[in-house]
Amino acid sequence: MSATISTSPRSVAAGRRFDPAMAASHVILIVACLAILLPVVWTARTSLTSRNLAYDPGTIIFQPTLENYAKIFGHDNFQKYFWNSLWIGLASTIVSLAIGSLAAYSIARFRTGGQAFSLTVLGTQMLPPVALVIPFYLLAQRLDLLDHGLALATVYLSFNLPFVVWILIGFFQGIPRELEEAALVDGAGRFGAFWQIVLPLSLPGLLAAGVFSFVLSWNEFLFALVLTGRNAKTLPVALAGLMTSQGNQIGAICAATIAMMTPIVVLTWVIQRFLVRGLTFGAVK
Repeated sequence: MSATISTSPRSVAAGRRFDPAMAASHVILIVACLAILLPVVWTARTSLTSRNLAYDPGTIIFQPTLENYAKIFGHDNFQKYFWNSLWIGLASTIVSLAIGSLAAYSIARFRTGGQAFSLTVLGTQMLPPVALVIPFYLLAQRLDLLDHGLALATVYLSFNLPFVVWILIGFFQGIPRELEEAALVDGAGRFGAFWQIVLPLSLPGLLAAGVFSFVLSWNEFLFALVLTGRNAKTLPVALAGLMTSQGNQIGAICAATIAMMTPIVVLTWVIQRFLVRGLTFGAVK
C-alpha cells in the first residue's frame, strides 16, 4: 500500500513560511545594488541630455541627444586621449605579465630570494604614490621623456609588476609539480614545460592579473597629470580638464565618464568566466 503525498497549493504555501532574516538580507542586497547602479544609470542619463537639461535633474522624460559625445570626440579630441590610455595600459599590462610570470614561476618553484624576497615584492605596494611623483618627474625630465607615453607606461610597469608577481605566485604554487616532471621526462626543457604546461593551466590567473593591471593603468590620474602634457594626456586627465573656472560641463563630463567606463565593462564581460575562475582558484582544495 503506497502512501500519498499532498501537493495542494495550501500545503505548499504552508511550507513557505516568512523568514525575517532572509527578507532582511534581500532588502540589504537590493539597497546595495541600487546604491551602486543608480549613479551609473543617472550618469548615462545625463550624458544623453542637452546642455540645459543636464543642470535640471528633475526632468526624467526628454529627447535623447548625442551632442555631448559629439563635443568630447569632435571638439575636445577625446579619441586621442582614449588611444593614449589604451596603448599605455595594454603595453604596461603585456610587459608586466611577460616579466611577472617568469619571476613568479621562479619564486614559486625555486624559492628565488627566499621568503624575504617575496615580502619585499609585496612591500613595494605599500609606498604611497605621492611620495614617488617628484623622483619620477626628475627622472623623466633628465631623460627627456616628459609628455611621452613611454615614460608613463614605464611608471605603470613599475607599479603593476610587483602586483602581478604576487598574484601569480599563488597560481603557480597550486599547479602540481608532477605535470612539469612528466614533461621533462618526455624531453621538454624547463622553459618548454613552463610554456606548454604551466602557462595554459594558469590562464585564469594570468587573465585576472592582467585585468587588474590594466584597470589600474587605465584609471591612474596622479602620474598621468604630472608626467604628461598635450601629446600623451590620458582619459582621466582629459576628463578632469572639463572642470574649468568658468563652470563644470556636466553633460560632457558624464559622456566622458561613460566612454571611459565602457571598455572596462566590455573587457570584464568578455572574460568574466575566466576572471571568476581566476579569483576563486585555490580557494577550494
